[in-house]
Amino acid sequence: MTALGFLYPGHSGEDDYPRIEQLLGSDIRVDLVHTDIGEDAHRVDALLEMGSPRRLAAGVEELRLSGADAVVWACTSGSFVHGWEGAQEQVRALARSAGLPASSTSFAFVHAAKEIGARRVAVGTTYPDDVARLFADFLGAAGVEVTGVVSSGIVTAAEVGTWTEAEVLALARSADRPDAEAVLLPDTALHTVAHIPALEKELGKPVLTAHQVTVWEGLRLADRRVNAPELGALFTREPVVQV
Repeated sequence: MTALGFLYPGHSGEDDYPRIEQLLGSDIRVDLVHTDIGEDAHRVDALLEMGSPRRLAAGVEELRLSGADAVVWACTSGSFVHGWEGAQEQVRALARSAGLPASSTSFAFVHAAKEIGARRVAVGTTYPDDVARLFADFLGAAGVEVTGVVSSGIVTAAEVGTWTEAEVLALARSADRPDAEAVLLPDTALHTVAHIPALEKELGKPVLTAHQVTVWEGLRLADRRVNAPELGALFTREPVVQV
């Protein structure tokens, strides 16, 4: 059994995680601990506080007691808003606190893009424009070229959590660019897991979504590979280790 631990801010799109656990169809356990988000706002000051060491540390002990093999801060905006160096320090502090390999969704996007060989990506976000640009800057710092960014201007995760499949597809279509090798949908408040096959079929290229890459990152930290085509191109890379 491989146990993956995730710190998830508040309550919005977390029901994607048991769906992923089911789709993995293997000896993978997905453990989710909710952290206190403070103010629900895609605003830089609120996001910095959401990802503060104090808030993350509060959930770490529960994950450690669950027997997690790795821990991921399952929040994109609450990690990249700290900048490249700040996000690295956030992960280092989380690893020290948990005593486990650690990462965040922002780094998961970087590692996943490299895994599928996507050097140029398009980004479709629910965020306000200033926050969306910070994500593009983060990707750029990692050497991933962003061909375009779409911002939806949504302030709260609660609102994002109500988006339908049609709205998710519309966001992905509007974000896509001919020269992009993949499309990234970074918000962890957005329900996407059930829609990944339709997204990739519609766009004809890999689509990386927040929950998808977050769980993939946990597997990477635990040195596991699982073949799960319903989770998109990211989960069909070789070599495959499947129980």
